[in-house]
Amino acid sequence: MALVKCAIIGSGNIGSDLMIKIIRTAKNLEMGAMVGIDPDSDGLARAARLNVPVTHEGIDGFLKLPNYKDIKIVFDATSAKAHIHNNALLQKDGKKVIDLTPAAIGPFTIPVINGDANLDEPNVNMVTCGGQATIPMIYAVRRACKRLIYGEIVASISSKSAGPGTRANIEEFIETTSKAIETVGGAERGKAIIVLNPAEPPLIMRDTIFTLSQGGDKEAIERSIHEIVAQVQKYVPGYRLKQNVQFENIGGNAPIRIPGIGLCTGLKTTIMLEVEGAAHYLPAYAGNLDIMTSAALATADLWAGKLLAKEAA
Repeated sequence: MALVKCAIIGSGNIGSDLMIKIIRTAKNLEMGAMVGIDPDSDGLARAARLNVPVTHEGIDGFLKLPNYKDIKIVFDATSAKAHIHNNALLQKDGKKVIDLTPAAIGPFTIPVINGDANLDEPNVNMVTCGGQATIPMIYAVRRACKRLIYGEIVASISSKSAGPGTRANIEEFIETTSKAIETVGGAERGKAIIVLNPAEPPLIMRDTIFTLSQGGDKEAIERSIHEIVAQVQKYVPGYRLKQNVQFENIGGNAPIRIPGIGLCTGLKTTIMLEVEGAAHYLPAYAGNLDIMTSAALATADLWAGKLLAKEAA
């Protein structure tokens, strides 16, 4: 069966994990190239051992590879700044680009929420690790109420799973995730916080989500949350609720002040998650990286399946 060839730019932790996932679990994709800038990187060495074409000359080296013209999908796991340059070159050649940086050139894409809607976009952005984990829960509350006033997420990850790229993009993480809470999750106001936890042994990714909503009952919200958790688990098996969903009624005697909106009442919902990685390349505690690569793969696999079906028709 013919498969769609793809390439990964960025041979670090995220790129390496994504490569292993594609080789082991992709339905419609096959590796066509691994691109990096460090000739001594483990990701490039591992790719070479797996007979994947490699280059350590970055995007320029990628463009020169003999099989470049055969590659349909390119995953960019570099940085927000680098992605702007890479995307401009790739779009000229009609490549489908899956952006794993906070650059947000294309629409925010979270498979369980809007993966189908963005299939025909030339560039899609996978938000952030915290966004992929928590915004499905924001969305779950939104679809079960009349008004979602506020959504706040706190993503706690092991400092060992935060590489140079993650640390260099902390500000972009906060800005991108906050915006996506509103545009994808459906909250009127969003806020994102990330915590790099230095604990030893390293802790699994933990996420706490707070929402303030109106016009929804507790049973419907909790049911919606469990339904979305089950859907995310189809591509991230280690995604799970850490404890029961918590509710608190915020009355007029103690309203919450929401910046840009004012004093608000409603139903406060607290959701606590943990994300355990599949340990394809990285340790299981690095669920923050695993959910990004899993979401990117799910999005690309869906698009590739559509392309193959069209070619077969």
